[in-house]
Amino acid sequence: MTTHQLTPTRLEAFSDGVIAIIITIMVLELKVPHEDGFAGLRTVLPTLAIYALSFLFTGTYWINHHALIHRIRMVNHRILWANLFFLFTLSLLPYFTDWIGEHKISSFSAALYAATLLLQAIGFMLLRLAVNQMLAGQGDLDHEDHTTHRKHLLCMMIYLLAIPAAYLRPWLSFALAFVVTVIWITPTFATRRSRI
Repeated sequence: MTTHQLTPTRLEAFSDGVIAIIITIMVLELKVPHEDGFAGLRTVLPTLAIYALSFLFTGTYWINHHALIHRIRMVNHRILWANLFFLFTLSLLPYFTDWIGEHKISSFSAALYAATLLLQAIGFMLLRLAVNQMLAGQGDLDHEDHTTHRKHLLCMMIYLLAIPAAYLRPWLSFALAFVVTVIWITPTFATRRSRI
């Protein structure tokens, strides 16, 4: 069977498996503090917050990946490779989440984390462009797709801004990243299609 005859089912099943593994790796990297009680909990709160943020990013991508792939009736080489690149960028998230856990929150670790998020956004953008090309061929590309594309570019600019912002205040970089997540979570409940 050639790739132009493949349905999206196998691509989506593979992607779901990879994303599930990514989430599992992140939770396995959480370390129990040596101290007991609230003192111990206080020492791991920053790590838990970064884990929660990473989980939120991954979950949002999973929801929107499903919504995006569900719209096409077949896949081609471009979509397959774009999807693999997106999954590669997403698979880096546990590593850089753990980096912050090991080295604590600093300007460098926050900038590195923001750069990872930007890379994921680029990966998903390439996948979106490949799917949009397929949708255009199906006659299913609409105005909302163009609006989402502009929104995606705006969010990538925010991620880009979060990198130097980390050297002003690390928390500012994480706040900017969180703003991007809020931008994409809110429309999920307000529109018929969720997009990232």
